[in-house]
Amino acid sequence: MNRKEVAWFSGGVSSFIAIYLRKETIDEIFYIDIKDQHEDTIRFLHDCEKALGREIKILRSKDESVKNVIQKYRFINSPYGAKCTQILKKQVRQEWEREQEGQMVYVWGYDGTEQHRANRLKELMPEYEHIFPLIDENLTKEEVHGMLQRLGIKRPVMYEMGYRNNNCIGCVKGGMGYWNKIRKDFPEVFAERAKLEREIGHSCIKGVFLDELEPNRGRIEDEVMEECGIMCEIAYEKIN
Repeated sequence: MNRKEVAWFSGGVSSFIAIYLRKETIDEIFYIDIKDQHEDTIRFLHDCEKALGREIKILRSKDESVKNVIQKYRFINSPYGAKCTQILKKQVRQEWEREQEGQMVYVWGYDGTEQHRANRLKELMPEYEHIFPLIDENLTKEEVHGMLQRLGIKRPVMYEMGYRNNNCIGCVKGGMGYWNKIRKDFPEVFAERAKLEREIGHSCIKGVFLDELEPNRGRIEDEVMEECGIMCEIAYEKIN
């Protein structure tokens, strides 16, 4: 049986370093591009390609953006995940998987503090083999970012602006502190999401619409917000 080692590059630092540690054995690297990602993500992707000495292949959903998905499906998010993750990422990955033959081996960027997430992933996707280079090396997020700096690669600008990950601008899974920072940094995105909430009749944040959110509510430093990736996809499966 053919065995293919594949990495799904998220556009984040941990994802890249995990790939870098396996660059000699990985067969293919994919990035699922979404219109809502900061434009600097593509700069980061190309810098990563140079460091790896190989191509990161870009895939896209025909739905393109978070706004398109929300308007099409009349759904924003739930305690189990967001529709945009399912449509813009999960379906794209699954379409690719259906065209493959043989055993898939996936490389993921969980760090040394995320063994529980790795265990959960293996439980929920037993049909694939999974490799976690950062856990194997017991690397923390701080150490991973230090490695990127030593490689001479500039972090995605969203990190430099104070965000914990490189998710879409205006991620519907964000909390009050996150959205108040988006209000300041990307007012046009905040306004668009607030308008969408009223169109759909549901809010991103439980109990409050964005256009009612007080500017001093929440602290982004205190909020836990995972990178939009495979665990978000798996969580959404619980309601499908």
